[in-house]
Amino acid sequence: MSTDSMPLQDLPCLSLQGSMLCQRTNKRRSRCGVSEGLDAECTPTELIQLCSPRHKLQRLCSKDKENDCGPFVLARRSRRKKESSSGISWDHLPDELLLKILLYLPLQELLRMSTVCKRWHRLVFDESLWHSVDLEGLTHGGAALQQVLNTGVRRLRCPRSFVEDLLFTASGPLQIVQLDLSSSIIPTSALESVVCQCRMLEYLSLEGLQLSDAIINSLAMNVNLLQLNLSGCSGFSAAALADMFTSCCRIEQLNLSWCEFTSDHVKSVVNNLGSSVTHLNLSGYRESLSLDDVKVLVGRCPQIQTLDLSDSTLLMADSFPVLAQLKYLLHLSLSRCYHIHLAALTDLGKTFPLLGLLDVFGLVHDGHLPSLKKELPRVSINSRPFSSTARPTPSSRLAGSLSERTMWSSMCRLRFRAQ
Repeated sequence: MSTDSMPLQDLPCLSLQGSMLCQRTNKRRSRCGVSEGLDAECTPTELIQLCSPRHKLQRLCSKDKENDCGPFVLARRSRRKKESSSGISWDHLPDELLLKILLYLPLQELLRMSTVCKRWHRLVFDESLWHSVDLEGLTHGGAALQQVLNTGVRRLRCPRSFVEDLLFTASGPLQIVQLDLSSSIIPTSALESVVCQCRMLEYLSLEGLQLSDAIINSLAMNVNLLQLNLSGCSGFSAAALADMFTSCCRIEQLNLSWCEFTSDHVKSVVNNLGSSVTHLNLSGYRESLSLDDVKVLVGRCPQIQTLDLSDSTLLMADSFPVLAQLKYLLHLSLSRCYHIHLAALTDLGKTFPLLGLLDVFGLVHDGHLPSLKKELPRVSINSRPFSSTARPTPSSRLAGSLSERTMWSSMCRLRFRAQ
């Protein structure tokens, strides 16, 4: 008999112990109802059962019953990865979906999420989430401002904030299109480091800040400027101002009220403004703005609709025929121009057929106001005490209202809230 057909117990490689194992196996088979035809052989599965520890033997016997003594093969099965209770792991979500979710978080919560892991830190500072940011009232905000600028923000509102000395550096030009730093406390050197990186500005307000020729020269690089508010600014020369207006010829709204100007500054403005200007505030220049300056201005900017020449004490009624050349004038402010008499104001309705708003604070006493309104029935008189020209947030907005947080008629998505 060949070894291929010999029973397993007769093979030379198995000893008496193998025979005893086979006898025990046969008894177990009889208890399990196994056919007697297999009593003479011990299959490898049975040998594994006999050699297995007791706790595994119970598990294997139960599987024998389930398989009705058919062929049974042991195989190692790969472990399944643990899944979250919801069935979906955050790690499996694509970046695009996570960005959509992060889009609904406020600023403080977004910053907390950035500390979860490296991936979330990268997603939190994706430029798509930082399109518009409101940091009004931020104190000691140098580091925060630098981090926001590095995100690629396009609309940044940061008025009435305190920014310590900041030397901002960037690998390339900033993406800012709208910037409001009105009435903030920021060193001139820090402001220079920010403005010199801007090339895409269209709306800018630096009201009340100390500037320099370097800042004005940097602004000249933003040829797409549409609205510029430099009200109350100082520290720059007339020559730098002239160069800026020569370069930025698309400006539509300009506020230069109450700057530290000499007559040379005023002449640099009126001699270099482009014809695209429709709203202009040149109030506060007392003896620096003359009738000759007004003539040059009217000739260069015939599209003006809103003009504020308040506190220009050299202007008199002989300026009205010159101003009458502004065919589209809708709003005229001549407050505290004390050499203009009340009698001259009554003919303004004929001189300016489209005029709808007239501000003459300080010229007309309350007792004479009704008679002037009667002479100008189509004109609203002294209804706008504050100018809104080129200002990101008009002063007429109610304090604490949502509209007070707007910037050029739009809200910012991310908003800083003081704790």
